[in-house]
Amino acid sequence: MRLVGEDGQQIGITLLPEALDMARDAGLDLVEVAEKANPPVCRIMDYGKYKYEAAQRAKESRRNSTNIIVKEMKYRPKIGPGDFETKTRKVRGFLEEGSKVKVTIMFRGREVQHPELGRRILDDIADEVEDVAKVEVYPRLDGRNMVMVLGPAKRQSRKQAARSASQAAEEASAAESAQ
Repeated sequence: MRLVGEDGQQIGITLLPEALDMARDAGLDLVEVAEKANPPVCRIMDYGKYKYEAAQRAKESRRNSTNIIVKEMKYRPKIGPGDFETKTRKVRGFLEEGSKVKVTIMFRGREVQHPELGRRILDDIADEVEDVAKVEVYPRLDGRNMVMVLGPAKRQSRKQAARSASQAAEEASAAESAQ
């Protein structure tokens, strides 16, 4: 087998018992790296440390990834102004926390013959939240439902928003003290 040392240098072609003795003397493990190669390649390394570091790298990459959650809010064509305001406020909250929102207008019975009512409601919702959202999927009729998807306008996390707000406050106080 071809043997690679703990610091990455090529030791050369050795027999298995000899390679195992070298690994034991160093207090490390003999790990087969490429079994398909001719001759197979083995490496002297601390396998436990390698597994730990690989798990830490995987954990760090999961931490850095963002998960987009799609929330749904359902409306009816004959919704009252109070309910409209309450649901739209909730949609705004979802968008501010970074979630996408699927807005559904549910038609019953003959209501489906008047899709312009649903379209008007969806346009009103888009107008209400235009400062925090952008329309990702424009309204379309899907069976007895009309669907629109809104996404957050800016990709700014809460920490960044708090940081920029505190910086603005510090700049304002510095400007006041300078006067």
